Amino acid sequence: MSPEKLQEILAGCRRKERQSQEKLYRQFYPVLFALCRNFFEDKHEILTAVNNGMMKVFKNIDQYDPGKGEFFNWMYTTVRNEALTLLRNRKSKSFDYEEINENMVFEASENPFQQLAFKDIDLYLNELPLATRRVCSLFYLDGFSVKEIAEALTISEGTIKWHLSESRNKLKIIFEKSL
Repeated sequence: MSPEKLQEILAGCRRKERQSQEKLYRQFYPVLFALCRNFFEDKHEILTAVNNGMMKVFKNIDQYDPGKGEFFNWMYTTVRNEALTLLRNRKSKSFDYEEINENMVFEASENPFQQLAFKDIDLYLNELPLATRRVCSLFYLDGFSVKEIAEALTISEGTIKWHLSESRNKLKIIFEKSL
C-alpha cells in the first residue's frame, strides 16, 4: 500500500468511516493474525485478540504521531499489547507455565531468526509449543527483555529463560532437519 493511500485510509478512520476502518483492517489482518497466533492456539482467541487490538487502534487513532515512527509499528504494538492483556485477563488458562526455580544459564547472544524471511519465521515458530512460542516471539521478534516478558506474562524470569533455552534447542533441531 502506498504511503498516500495509507494516509487517505487513516484520515477516513479518524472520521470514523466504516469503509476506511474495514480497508485498514483487511490490509493488515494477515500479519496481525500471525502475530496473535504466537499467543493463542484457538482461532476464536486469535480473532478476539486481533479484533480487540484493532478496536483500540480505531479508538486511539488520533494518538498516532507520524513523527514518532511508522503507523504499522504503532498498530502492531497496540495489537500485541492487547493480546498480552487478553492473555493476562483470561480466567481459565488453556496452558500452564511450569515455574523453573533453579538458576539457569541462558545466553541470548544469537537470534535464531535473524537471517530468515518473515514467512519462514512464522513456519518455524509454529513448530514450537504455544508457551515457548509466545516467549520466543516476544524476546526475539519484539525485543522484550526477560524481565519485561516475565512481567507481561506474570511468570518468573527463570521460566522465561527456560523457554528461551528450550526454543533454541528445538529450533536447532528444526533448522538441521530443514537443511
